[in-house]
Parts: sequence; structure tokens; C-alpha cells
Amino acid sequence: MTTYYVRGERKPLPDLPAFAEYLDPTHAAVISIDLHEGHLSEDPLCPAPSPRGRSIVAAADHLHEAARALGIPVIHVRSGLRPSGIDEGIPSAWRTIASVRDNPLVNVDEHAIEGSRWARFVTHVDPRDEVVTTKKRFSAFYPTDLDFLLRQMGVRTVILNGVLTHCCVLNTAFDAQNLDYRVVVLRDVTAGADEQMEQAALDIISMHLGVVTDSAELVRAWQTASVVSA
Repeated sequence: MTTYYVRGERKPLPDLPAFAEYLDPTHAAVISIDLHEGHLSEDPLCPAPSPRGRSIVAAADHLHEAARALGIPVIHVRSGLRPSGIDEGIPSAWRTIASVRDNPLVNVDEHAIEGSRWARFVTHVDPRDEVVTTKKRFSAFYPTDLDFLLRQMGVRTVILNGVLTHCCVLNTAFDAQNLDYRVVVLRDVTAGADEQMEQAALDIISMHLGVVTDSAELVRAWQTASVVSA
């Protein structure tokens, strides 16, 4: 029996055909969001540090390897801005807000610049994986070719992991749901600024956008489905 979380409460996943789609490995893809040096470096100049994000790198690599072993594609997505600065010709709102908050980012202008050291993935990228590096704002779908890629793959269910839970993961979940994908978010392989913001985002996802569960639960369901179909 697979369990999931609804507003933090762990429950049995309903035994209904509609929910079976969320566990189906045959039309699934793992989307790993922004697990790069711009968030995960321990350098004091890290443009948009996510200390909690560093703790999920090993779990993300483990999840990705389990997916590959079952033939489930892994897609690494990260922000990528042109060095000319033209991608901020209309300044993104988050930079304005970040500049005046209580703990302003010290090196925000270098965040996500293509070719910089901050653009390097921290998680392992396998030759079998796909990479999307044209994300300009919060959603992995905007303005990238991710939707095109998923449809070419025949993907119906997206499994989201990465950072930040309350920001890019949440925005991606909204867009995926609006595009009629089944959305799974793994609470142990996502991280936010703090526990409160993580939980708020997961609550929203669980109520409106998709299934929130743990990676071990999902991998176990995938493996069971693969044995049954063999």
C-alpha cells in the first residue's frame, strides 16, 4: 500500500484508477529543479544560497539512479540567463523583493548566469538524462521547451524534486497541473528556505495540484508495477 500526505497527514493513497496514474512508471519522468551551484554552493558569494537544499543532493542522486534503473527518464532543469543581462531587461519581481528583505542576497546579480561557475549542476548528470537550461523565471516550463520534450517522450506524470519547494517547485507544479500532467512532489527530495515554507507549499500541492509522497514509497510502487508488467 502506498501512502501520501494531505496537509501533512499521512494517508493511504486511494485505490482508484485515477490515482494509479500517479504511480505508473510507464509514462513518468523525473524533473530535477535547480540543483546547481547557484543554490547549493557553500561559498559565501553563492548568489541564492539554499542551505537546506544541500541536504537533499544524495537523496536526489539516489532517486535519479532508481528511476534510470527502471527506464524512467530523468530531466535536469536549471535557470540560465544570458551574460548580457537582456533576460532581466524587464526586471523579475523576485530580484526587487530580494534586494530589500531582512537578509538580502549578497551576489544576486550573478545568479543563474550561463557559463558561470554557479550554473554547474551539483547532482550527477548521466549521459542518458536530458537537460533543460533555459528557465528564466520560477517555473521549469517558462520559457523552456520542457512541455515539448515531455510530450515527445509520451510523459503523463511528472515527479518533481529540487529547490525551492515554495518557489520553483511550487510554480512548476502549478504549470504542470494546468498543462494536464499528473504531478507528484517528493517531500524528502525537495527543500525550501525553512520548514514552515516547505510545509505550506506541500499543503497547497496536496490540496490542489497533485500527490505529495516520499521517494521510497514511489520507488517501491514503481518496482512493484514493473514486476507485475514483466
